Amino acid sequence: MKTDWPKRFASEVELDEFLSRPSPALVERAAELSGGVLVLGIGGKMGHTLGRMAKRALTQAGIQAPVVGVSRFSDPAVERALQQDGIETIRCDLTDRRAIDRLPDLPNVVFMAGRKFGSTGGEALTWAINAYVPGVVADRFRTSRILVFSTGNVYPFVPADSGGATEEERPAPIGEYAQSCLGRERVFQHFSETRRVEITIARLNYAVELRYGVLVDIAEAVWQGRPVDVSMSHVNVIWQGDACDMMLRGILLASSPAEIVNVSGPEAVSVRYAAEGLSERLKRPLRLVGLEAENALLANCQKAVRLLGRPAVDVDRMLDWIAEWVQCGGRMLGKPTHFAEREGRF
Repeated sequence: MKTDWPKRFASEVELDEFLSRPSPALVERAAELSGGVLVLGIGGKMGHTLGRMAKRALTQAGIQAPVVGVSRFSDPAVERALQQDGIETIRCDLTDRRAIDRLPDLPNVVFMAGRKFGSTGGEALTWAINAYVPGVVADRFRTSRILVFSTGNVYPFVPADSGGATEEERPAPIGEYAQSCLGRERVFQHFSETRRVEITIARLNYAVELRYGVLVDIAEAVWQGRPVDVSMSHVNVIWQGDACDMMLRGILLASSPAEIVNVSGPEAVSVRYAAEGLSERLKRPLRLVGLEAENALLANCQKAVRLLGRPAVDVDRMLDWIAEWVQCGGRMLGKPTHFAEREGRF
């Protein structure tokens, strides 16, 4: 467990360095990732953290192996930053089968590609990325181990005091985005069962750092004097560094049939608790709206705790860091999570 936590982050450079620090557990197991890691969809919010962490873990373990990041790289600055951290980059449209065929063969593949926001009104593209591309990838990399980023949105709402949906819960996705994510899972499961592809499906809710995430959405609302919607009464959150560390070790759980594991913090977090905590830290009045529903989109993460350990960063420390970042005017990504959405419209 990390013991040298900073009290604050003076810059994004410090933040990114901390986010991408591999745990001793990951470094210890890095030899099992020898041969290299291919990250598909590395250009997203979590991609740089995961790619850089993989490279650092391999280096600290004394292993010379490539980490290759694949994306369209619509923002060239993202590609440059990855290259500066020793990550090889390849520009590729993952909907192009011929382009995927040209990608290098590596024994470990992380599938991060996905589309969420903009799904309402753009359903066809969402289904293509979330359900068609997985079949192409599973076939192309059928001799590799594949870690699939999925989402707890495939679950139904469960009682807030239930402990969350376990991996055995029957999926009941709400809205086309969540339905397409279940489609992604089913396609990967099909190839795992019929082609014996070794796969881990990791259902993530919700990664948080200081520039975006559920807790950042709440903090910005409090700081700006806007109301906080508590209709989604509870959420799962996990520090992004912990999530990436668990994901990389989760590659080693890959099996046929596919292994499914929920990845998040081990407890449901009350939105009211987070809002009140941020109001106190930010010294701003709090306005709450909405009725706290008795059910919420929650995942039970005890399986992940058993297999991968507890996340190192707890909720109160995240609240401390986020409040300080907001007060100091730290840069935000401007990508709200819409965590209070209960109709599945993204």
